[in-house]
Amino acid sequence: MAFVVTSLGARPAFFLALAGMTLTPQAQPSGPLAQEPTPAGVRLYYGPADDFSGVDARLIAGARKKIDMAAYVLTDRALISLLGAAAMRGVKLRIYLDGEEGGRAAANVEEIASAPNVELRRKGASRDLMHLKSYAVDGRTLRSGSANFSVSGEERQDNDVIVIDSVPLVQKFEANFERLWARTDNRRIGLR
Repeated sequence: MAFVVTSLGARPAFFLALAGMTLTPQAQPSGPLAQEPTPAGVRLYYGPADDFSGVDARLIAGARKKIDMAAYVLTDRALISLLGAAAMRGVKLRIYLDGEEGGRAAANVEEIASAPNVELRRKGASRDLMHLKSYAVDGRTLRSGSANFSVSGEERQDNDVIVIDSVPLVQKFEANFERLWARTDNRRIGLR
């Protein structure tokens, strides 16, 4: 910005320029950023220093009604065991997996596929990944982040985990989860 120096000095020109900037209409946010932020309780963890497996253990142990999980990778046997224990307590589990993750990983998950209260689906073959690493607990808490549900993702890699306590944000996740769950090309795993 150029200032015009007059015999009165630079001050009047500065104030004219400032008035022009404040009177100029500001661009309004559009798209996803146009939404008002949703108030939420947020806890943020960084690994490998923070105890991701401990965070998951507390959230899953605290579940009373249901857990909906979207997992790109689910190979951590301890986490799978915690999910199985939750199902045995009567917690309804729906686990949605990426279609490309199979082999040894599939065997680990299939151990709980026949347990009561457990439904597993795998995304149908596609060129697109289902890359979420998230789950909702009892419609009130969302766990998300970059960490896969694997020992390396939770204990060795540079990742983050975000725990959000917000019914409206969990509802957004649940709406997306329902869309994924309802895909016609999904493959069921186990008896249900």
